[in-house]
Amino acid sequence: MEGFSGLRRNMVDCQLRTYDVTDRAVLAAADAVPREVFVPENFAHLAYLDQSTALPGTGRALMAPMVIARMIQLLDLQAGEDALEYGGGSGYGAALMAHVGAKVTLWEPDSAARTLAEGALRAAGARQVTITATQPASESFDAILVSGSCETEPESLFPLLRAEGRLVVVEGAGRAARVKLYRKSADIVAGRPVFDAAAPVLSEFRRPEAFIF
Repeated sequence: MEGFSGLRRNMVDCQLRTYDVTDRAVLAAADAVPREVFVPENFAHLAYLDQSTALPGTGRALMAPMVIARMIQLLDLQAGEDALEYGGGSGYGAALMAHVGAKVTLWEPDSAARTLAEGALRAAGARQVTITATQPASESFDAILVSGSCETEPESLFPLLRAEGRLVVVEGAGRAARVKLYRKSADIVAGRPVFDAAAPVLSEFRRPEAFIF
């Protein structure tokens, strides 16, 4: 475990801090949460690489450390707020947000990923995270982290936001993808691009293929 502690500290210092992640609570969470338990044991050596890591046997992936940390920083979570991670696979983002002090739910429709998340969150000491396979009630959350790229606007998640709620997502694919921060005000949800980033596409938010003559 000492080796992973060193890798974790190196990730924080050389990946997160150099990628404009400056929030002390987010940095402390990244330094404390053992990212290696959120991948299958034989993939633990890949956990701290500066890239996304596929989760074998599931349709999900673990987003690159600097991308997910900076997205959580954008949410500006306050202790006690209700937060949701959607499509989080093994639940690493949920564990980070719980460490910051939010009350977290992981909504993961992928059954194999949910099973992985149950063990990973338990191993990380994040037993307080609620895991669900079904859609939560409307207006349940102050903040939503979408852990993957959406080729279309994630409109189906907007009703889950409370007034003044925030949602952060990687929108687009390939080099055109960028992180957008949405805010809900007076029943209107509006977003703005913040920084360029890439993430594996969530299958449920793929753009429908257009028929070409």
